[in-house]
Amino acid sequence: MTASRVLVLNSGSSSVKYQLLDMRDDSRLAQGLVERIGEETSRLVHTPLQGGGGKREKSGPIADHAAALKAVAEELAADGLGLDSPELAAIGHRVVHGGLRFTEPTVIDDEVLAEIERLVPVAPLHNPANLTGIRTAMALRPDLPQVAVFDTAFHTTMPESAARYAIDVETADAYRIRRYGFHGTSHAYVSRETARLLGKEPEEVNVIVLHLGNGASASAVRGGRCVDTSMGLTPLEGLVMGTRSGDIDPAVTFHLKRVAGMDEDEIDVLLNKKSGLVGLCGDNDMREIRRRIDEGDERAALAFEIYVHRLKKYIGAYYAVLGRVDAVAFTAGVGENAAPVREAAIAGLEELGLAVDAGLNSVRSDEARLISPEYARVAVAVVPTDEELEIARQSHALVQSTAGSNE
Repeated sequence: MTASRVLVLNSGSSSVKYQLLDMRDDSRLAQGLVERIGEETSRLVHTPLQGGGGKREKSGPIADHAAALKAVAEELAADGLGLDSPELAAIGHRVVHGGLRFTEPTVIDDEVLAEIERLVPVAPLHNPANLTGIRTAMALRPDLPQVAVFDTAFHTTMPESAARYAIDVETADAYRIRRYGFHGTSHAYVSRETARLLGKEPEEVNVIVLHLGNGASASAVRGGRCVDTSMGLTPLEGLVMGTRSGDIDPAVTFHLKRVAGMDEDEIDVLLNKKSGLVGLCGDNDMREIRRRIDEGDERAALAFEIYVHRLKKYIGAYYAVLGRVDAVAFTAGVGENAAPVREAAIAGLEELGLAVDAGLNSVRSDEARLISPEYARVAVAVVPTDEELEIARQSHALVQSTAGSNE
């Protein structure tokens, strides 16, 4: 029997999220989270998704990622899904930054590890944690293919006119300064699912994808290939986010240093952790912001207006970039669940062929669906993202193709 299972790992600095999937039918067998790694209050939450049995939780110190993955392996083994199973085909790892070299999912070896490490300066918060997870998993199963799926890979198809900043070329090249984009796994999945929803192939469809979570990004996808995206060298650029400012005049940083006496670290914290919705109104939960608006809170109302204004700007800009748009797709936590955001972002864009049906927009569902009226020239869709499934699909396809080429 051909091995069909893929374990997907998303390793953060103090956490590991995981899912075990069976690629014969894209079904989930188990999922879980280990959080607060390295603390006395570490916690593991494991949920078997087939064969009965409820959620299991364990609390207590988990020293490091090696201990965390061993604990995960024990939980999986208790469900008969151990890492030693011959049905396990690969372990797929989310890696945030792949630079320009990694444009596809990649089987990990020493050379790949070294390159991911070389990219740490442009992803200092994420790549080190991703590396830790990879090395730990490799130690547990050195005989098993380990596959890196990069957040930046989907955006490497951008033309240079979209990817380059207008700064001195030699300086930009020396320090790898360009627009890389992030959330690429989500944008890839959602753009393809949107095409499927329209009954077309990805190559036939132009889509604007709006990934709206605590982090938020937009992409322009022409015929299945990204041609522009809102995040840049880092995830700070672009849309207004939960705690990030998004687009801002770079001279603001010089002004804060000269006038406010702030140093680089203070400015970094301000723009990444104390800006966006939380900076504007003190909340980064869209549900709470809407509740405050309903109660007449002016700060919350202004924060919402600024958030939506930026969304409209990107929809319009990417409409111009694409020339023809077949669909606008909302995804991630806010995009999938906040009907008022979707309604406000599309309102007033009727001349572009965009409209939202209030009744369809108000329906809550876990399914991909259209929320535009039949007469609308451009479809508006809500497409739940599934980055773990995308990572599993890419990892399994790569391992299968590699095995086939070696026969």
